[in-house]
Amino acid sequence: MKSNSLLMSGENPKHLPGIDPDNGSSVVVLAREELPLTVRDAAVYLGVSVQTVYLWVERKQIPHLRVMGRNIRFLKSDLEPFRATFKREVGNGKT
Repeated sequence: MKSNSLLMSGENPKHLPGIDPDNGSSVVVLAREELPLTVRDAAVYLGVSVQTVYLWVERKQIPHLRVMGRNIRFLKSDLEPFRATFKREVGNGKT
């Protein structure tokens, strides 16, 4: 491995699929800071309750991933723009 910041070897930027040289299948390379966040971690990052995060997921208002059926995860890179919008709305008194 060339860098400690990559979970898999390769020169691909985060989120971009690569090709596994061994079998030719697609591989997604994520930087270490792109490990998915749990609902609790996302709530802390966004400064809201866990219940609010579940409500947003149910209403499809927040970008999320479903892992193994019911488990919900979030990518920090997806939450950053959402967080900026959310903070802007709260600052303007819209929510």
